[in-house]
Amino acid sequence: MAILEAKNLTFSYPDGDRCALEDISFAVNPGEFVLLLGPSGSGKSTLLRLFKREIAPHGRREGEILFRGKPLERTDKMLAAKKIGFVFQDPENQIVMDHVLDELVFGLENMGMETDEMRKRVAEMAHFFGIHPLLDKEIHHLSGGQKQLINLASVLLMGPDVLLLDEPTAQLDPVATKDFLHIIKRMNEEFGLTVLLAEHRLDEVFPLADRVLFLERGKLLLDEPPKRALCRMEKRGEKAVRAFLPAVPRLFLEFFPDPDPEDLPLSVKEGKRRLGQYTVGAADPEKEDSGKKDKERPLLEVKAAEFRYGKDERKVLDRLSLTVFEGELLAIVGANGTGKSTLLKAMAGLLPVQRGRIFYRGKKLARPQPEEIAYLPQNPKLLFIRDTIGGELAAVAGRFRIEAGKERAEELAEFFRIRHVMDRHPYDVSGGELQKAALAALLLPSPRLLLLDEPTKGMDPEMKREFADLLKALRKEGTTVVLVTHDIEFAAGCATRCAMMFAGRIAAASPTEQFFKGNSFYTTAISRLTRNSHVPEVISIGEARKKWTIP
Repeated sequence: MAILEAKNLTFSYPDGDRCALEDISFAVNPGEFVLLLGPSGSGKSTLLRLFKREIAPHGRREGEILFRGKPLERTDKMLAAKKIGFVFQDPENQIVMDHVLDELVFGLENMGMETDEMRKRVAEMAHFFGIHPLLDKEIHHLSGGQKQLINLASVLLMGPDVLLLDEPTAQLDPVATKDFLHIIKRMNEEFGLTVLLAEHRLDEVFPLADRVLFLERGKLLLDEPPKRALCRMEKRGEKAVRAFLPAVPRLFLEFFPDPDPEDLPLSVKEGKRRLGQYTVGAADPEKEDSGKKDKERPLLEVKAAEFRYGKDERKVLDRLSLTVFEGELLAIVGANGTGKSTLLKAMAGLLPVQRGRIFYRGKKLARPQPEEIAYLPQNPKLLFIRDTIGGELAAVAGRFRIEAGKERAEELAEFFRIRHVMDRHPYDVSGGELQKAALAALLLPSPRLLLLDEPTKGMDPEMKREFADLLKALRKEGTTVVLVTHDIEFAAGCATRCAMMFAGRIAAASPTEQFFKGNSFYTTAISRLTRNSHVPEVISIGEARKKWTIP
């Protein structure tokens, strides 16, 4: 018997101009690991929330949702709350307490569990997750990734049979992402936990999945095992669908086409084994530009900056120095909790450093921030104070006295594909749609320096590609971009220079290609695949197109 089942499920939001889900039917068997894919706004979050009765969206629903063969609405409320767990995309939407330990036991207390049993469960889970050093900390001092780990631990403490996850790794660094997904897979394999995961980090999750469901505009486009799903996605030839191909199988589908689906590699391990069967040559190196390059001019300089949140707390920024040059796209990477977001706030003039100096165009950065500096926080909700997204964009246009502001807002809404949510409240849209709306608001006044904290969070692969093209176009117009990101593939594809933060300092900074070819973990799947192999090493498929020749 299926543990979860949707039968002819159709759902539409109040006043929606189309169905968010349309006639969807599928079943999830106990112990399955199911990967849910689809563009932003395709209905993934809506579908997951409908399976969790306590947070189901308001609207018109047709069809059935079954849990263990019984209609979900007729399942005991306490049983459903315990047995169907949910991890949100944004950890701020899930945390309710001020301290970590209180957050972990919140659900157990509401279940009426005895204190000794709670203590035993928390101790076991804390050691399993490695979060025991965080137990006495206040939640607001944690990084986004640490908050997400606390959310997962809190849900698993309830002992669910089904775990629903809505892009849970969006705020995790590459190492933490692997650890997070490893925990999910261990729970799936060792305890038979059923997993339904919506995720855009495809290279990491495809090798874990038993099945792939692909949604497009609310319809179920395919339901297949991973390798067959990839071959069907590639054959469709549509950019929006092909963008969901992970890097390793996409490389093989492009350079060595028409494979047997069962031979298509999903992981670096499988890819290295398959790569040995092919001959790949190096293309003639392009002639270097003999013209003299313009001298790099500093735009923003951070000099020996120090910052801590409390006098007894460790330094988040510790004598940190960094120069941002005009016209570059600098990507800052690093583990959760190393101070990347704090650095970005300081560069925006929102957080005064306690020692050191920050200069913008040669002058000391003052508060409030200059109007030509735009800052995207990790939580984009902080930018919205109006009742609708369209109202927020109109307010921004008015505040900056933008000529043709309405037309400019419509252009950005069209580019980010958010016209259908312009009349909706910012809190009533998906995480990806909210992120795109926030970016549209920031770009309205045409800033000269963009400071972006996790800008691709919640974006589907096709939107990421288009956003990368937008950033490149902005650079050509003279805009400088600094982004903090855990999306290594995105950084490798669009950044001109990368820097790594460690222990409150910039540990390394170099041009993108050089940066990623020297890393073991903070690098791309293609770099890991081609490193120490018989083929020319590259960090992306784009670089392979330039440097490889296939006899």
